[in-house]
Amino acid sequence: MDEDVIIDLASDEYFMREALRQALRAAEADEVPVGVVIVRKGRVIARAHNQVETLKDATAHAEILAITQASQAVGDWRLEGCTLYVTKEPCPMCSGAMVLARLARVVFGVPDLKGGGAGGLLNIVDHPSLNHRLEIKGDVLRDPCMALLKDFFQGKRK
Repeated sequence: MDEDVIIDLASDEYFMREALRQALRAAEADEVPVGVVIVRKGRVIARAHNQVETLKDATAHAEILAITQASQAVGDWRLEGCTLYVTKEPCPMCSGAMVLARLARVVFGVPDLKGGGAGGLLNIVDHPSLNHRLEIKGDVLRDPCMALLKDFFQGKRK
């Protein structure tokens, strides 16, 4: 007899799958496939995907859009106790916004050694000179996050 499979709705992998769903929405809109969810007390309070091309706005990264949405949901710019799940390591702009928003954690799928702001190129989210620091966890569902990015950019090269 098979044991029942228990799905841990509070696991990092569960919420990263939710971020992956957002990344798929970005890819379908011909945007770089990055997706985000922000979680507070075990509940998703914001969901977003890249909309740079759609909105013709260089700041319309998934992280920025989700932070704005989460702030509205909470009724405060301080997102203390919240975790941001993102399919690719945040850039320096988004990492700075995460620090300013006082997020507790960032969990990402794919590291970005050329442009990441959470340990890849720079480490803005855990910089000792800043007044707030985030806990960082990378490589969560790295393979499916990477596959989505690779497929997107291979399609662009054709």
